[in-house]
Amino acid sequence: MPEHVEVRLTDDVRLHVETSGPADAEVTAVLLHGWTLDGRSWHRQLAELRERFGDRVRVVTYDARGHGRSGCMALRTATLAQLGDDLAAVLDAVAPAGPVVLVGHSMGGMTIMEYAHRHPGHFAARTAGLVFVSTTAEGHTHTVYGLSPRIARLIRLAETTGAGVLARCGAWRPPRALLRALRPSIRWMLFGDRCDPTDIRLVTSAVARATLRSIGGFRASIGAQHRLDTLAALAHLPAAALVGDRDRLTPPPCAESIAAALPATELTVCPGAGHMLMMERPEQVNAALAGVLGRVLAGAPEASAPR
Repeated sequence: MPEHVEVRLTDDVRLHVETSGPADAEVTAVLLHGWTLDGRSWHRQLAELRERFGDRVRVVTYDARGHGRSGCMALRTATLAQLGDDLAAVLDAVAPAGPVVLVGHSMGGMTIMEYAHRHPGHFAARTAGLVFVSTTAEGHTHTVYGLSPRIARLIRLAETTGAGVLARCGAWRPPRALLRALRPSIRWMLFGDRCDPTDIRLVTSAVARATLRSIGGFRASIGAQHRLDTLAALAHLPAAALVGDRDRLTPPPCAESIAAALPATELTVCPGAGHMLMMERPEQVNAALAGVLGRVLAGAPEASAPR
């Protein structure tokens, strides 16, 4: 069973963290979820990692500020920059030594890039591998929702206006009845050709646990981030990037630009899949994770003492 830990940040926000595996494992994998989701997004990866690697790999997931079981925050801290700082704090608290593989979905991948940008020394000392799942280093540059550019611009205008309103709603959460009514729209936006009913229920449940401040507040930062230059400095690390060819939020050009910045990256494009690759294509995501972890473990020293 995973161990539940609470990490208290310098601004008194409390993060819900779950760890699985021994503290003296050879490598720690940290899995970061996407915007409006929570750590449960990775449920199809957690069991696989445990079965494949046993005690050699410790796995950490956590709910970002304003999401899941973590605390709400001041609106000014609803930024990717703050999430990058939070990741550094989580590593110091629950994985203070040893190599780390960072795995990010959507906003989680952008958090990793922000951590590398804002804490280059910390990042270099700790990070041994990277996996980017359905994410981007170019904000909303390529996001057209699978529609014509003109319609996409109108949707983005409505979305950003609505986000500004939601951001001022504080710690309130979306009404579950409303989310049930919006489930077809959520399914269209996040999933590709196939969608397991349990997955859409899990995603809807996660959105219901996100504060309105986080749903609205992070939108501006997500749309504006550009970190290809930061990625280019990380080309020496084992890395993988995955994307679905039906992804309406971070379409294939997003992953292609990441792979171009990291030439050694293994790029996987999943036909018929949307934005939720961890659920839609767990085999491919698990294989990419195993590939990067295997390369890191091959070069990692044997663990001999608790860290």
